[in-house]
Amino acid sequence: MSENKDDLKKTPEQDEQLSLNDDRRVKVLSPGAMVAKRFFRNRVAVTGLVILAFMFIFSFLGGLVSPYREDQLFYRDELQSKQFAGVIENTEFRYVVREGEEFDAISQAQFLLATIQGNEKFTAKDIDYTWTEEGNNFYSIHRGNKMIAYASYDIVSNSKGNEDLPFDLQFNILKAATNDAETFEMNGQTYELDEAGAVMLDGEEVAYASPYAVRALMSDVFLSREFKEDLIETIESGKDEFTFTDDEGLTAEYTLNYSAADKSWAVNQEVSTRKFDTYSSPNKAHWLGTDRNGMDMLTRLMYGGRVSLYIGFIVVLMSAVLGVILGGLSGYFGGWVDMLIMRIVDIFYCIPSMPIIIILGAAMDNMRLDPQIRMIYLMLILGILGWPSIARLVRGQILTLREQEFMAATEACGIRVSRRIFRHLVPNVIPQLIVTCTMSLGSTIITEATLSFLGLGVKFPFASWGNIINDVNDIYVLTNYWFVWIPAGLCLLLTVLAFNLVGDGLRDAFDPKMKR
Repeated sequence: MSENKDDLKKTPEQDEQLSLNDDRRVKVLSPGAMVAKRFFRNRVAVTGLVILAFMFIFSFLGGLVSPYREDQLFYRDELQSKQFAGVIENTEFRYVVREGEEFDAISQAQFLLATIQGNEKFTAKDIDYTWTEEGNNFYSIHRGNKMIAYASYDIVSNSKGNEDLPFDLQFNILKAATNDAETFEMNGQTYELDEAGAVMLDGEEVAYASPYAVRALMSDVFLSREFKEDLIETIESGKDEFTFTDDEGLTAEYTLNYSAADKSWAVNQEVSTRKFDTYSSPNKAHWLGTDRNGMDMLTRLMYGGRVSLYIGFIVVLMSAVLGVILGGLSGYFGGWVDMLIMRIVDIFYCIPSMPIIIILGAAMDNMRLDPQIRMIYLMLILGILGWPSIARLVRGQILTLREQEFMAATEACGIRVSRRIFRHLVPNVIPQLIVTCTMSLGSTIITEATLSFLGLGVKFPFASWGNIINDVNDIYVLTNYWFVWIPAGLCLLLTVLAFNLVGDGLRDAFDPKMKR
């Protein structure tokens, strides 16, 4: 018996081990810690949280790390073939008429008939003409004693511009050229001709004669003699391309396309054109390529995530604030206050949200609002249309809680009404409110993406995942440029899915009946 009593006796050390003040005693977790413990036991919810953390880092920190700006444009140099000039080889007479005179097609036909028959005189439209052979395949045409026109296979071109030379100067140049003369006199000046048909005055080239008519496509473009010589040499050699360097040192490639129908050549210039680097494939400079505006897709994706998340959180925050205030007042006061607020909620539920948003988006398009202001309006519209569901949730919870003993105690202590609602009632609704808001974030982001996809949401130059995916409106882009829309679609899918997973996890964690 004594031994049993001895066994019941405890040493001081044993008493110290069993003391309730021992720091090693079992600790009771707080409600918040219990919720966190339940949440982190849910692997699916944790997976969603990890995805959300990645998306936030990608969107908010990625833009700071990216070497490019959201609206930075990129260009590339590309060779383009553009028609630059045209060439016609004269195999028939060309007529040049003195200013103020007329020599129409009928007269030209009578002239040809007279030359074939050897008649130096001919009549057209009751007008008598004579012609004189001035040189090889070169004729002057007279009416009375006045020369009114000439006919030749060669063409006289101005070496200093596109303006036509005076009629008499052209005539004298062709007369000298067709008679193999080296010089001729006109107006007291001596002109010299070389074998290539160039006409020199005081050592400077002023004109040249050639059977080829070369004209620039643009009236303000002057074709130099050197260019025309290279072009004609290419034609006569049977080649279809040549390279020419102008006086400014610019080198360009030219290709010739011959048309047998009108015996002409189209001269196309291969020029290096600076253009937007649109739909460039993924490379070292742009890991996800570029979009239709020549902007870096990865950078746009980062900033687009930032905008989508901004809009989602601000809209849900606005809806939560409005819903908590109106739902709290409705649930606490009841009576006519409850009836009035609930009727307002019913009215908002009856509003067709999507058509209203589309109409307002079209109105903002017509008003040409600044993209940043438009984005603010979009958040206000979505926030105002989203609060009724939260107000009903808060009202239902407060109707239950206001009958509890702790509320009777607050009333007995004389605590003012606003403090009773927002200090004692609303905090008890926070768990359900957090779950609802978390689930609403995904649907809000989807709504914004849908509006941006339709062109009614976030506008250029701001990026959002919705307006990035808008490029798939073009079937060619949809089938050939996967890097434009698939990454944005995946980001949108993963973010919305992650919010839903986290919302489910929080709902289970806040459930007091869940097994621990």
